[in-house]
Amino acid sequence: MRTGISFPVLADDRRRLQAIVAAPTSPQKQVWRARIILLSDEGAGTSAIMTETGKSKTCVWRWQERFMHEGVRGLLRDKSRPPGKAPVPPERVAEIVRLTQEPPPFEATHWTLRAMAKVAGVAASTVQAIWKAYGLSPHRWRQFKLPNDPAITEKLTDIVGLYVDPPAHAVVLSVDEKSQIQALDRTQPGLPMKKGRVGTMTHDYKRHATTTRFAALNVLDGTVIGQNMQRHRHQEFIRFLNRIEPRCRPTRSST
Repeated sequence: MRTGISFPVLADDRRRLQAIVAAPTSPQKQVWRARIILLSDEGAGTSAIMTETGKSKTCVWRWQERFMHEGVRGLLRDKSRPPGKAPVPPERVAEIVRLTQEPPPFEATHWTLRAMAKVAGVAASTVQAIWKAYGLSPHRWRQFKLPNDPAITEKLTDIVGLYVDPPAHAVVLSVDEKSQIQALDRTQPGLPMKKGRVGTMTHDYKRHATTTRFAALNVLDGTVIGQNMQRHRHQEFIRFLNRIEPRCRPTRSST
């Protein structure tokens, strides 16, 4: 044992240490710490303890000294260690959040982890943690359109009200067009998905033609009236309305 370290192992402490070694649920780090003290109490030297426990000389001395000062309780806990990296100061976090909400000063569409880390002088993992904590996703965006019509609120209320509460015995249709739909096809057939492999498709494609799809949804029963046309001018739209009109006429029961 190292000079300056000596300790008696009382009967109660020995029983506790033996119980730790014998218990199958004891953490292994507590088991070999208890064995160091038990072997020390039996008169084993440092070299013998190192051989029995597989620990280094400094490790054996450290836990002998811990037991001398704190007893069995000292063997059951780990000393708190300072964090490996100092936390990011709040003002630095606020600056990263502010920069993220502004366009980057270089030619790019949005901030990336590496670009922000370089500008802020922190690790990319730190930027990622800050973005996650504040719910920021610079690579994602959502389209919007603000109408210029001053009466948009009244019109919107009328339309939504018509869908929610239509007049009695009325047929309410929602009509829209999808212009310039491309009929695309892959240049080669892909392989289907199977266990351990995703489906495949070629990166290139060929164009067959384009079309315009007119569709009307009956919001009451969910039926759809659709028609493809070559163009999407007002003439085609009127033709589509003329197709809808006879299909929505009330049927008269014969007497």
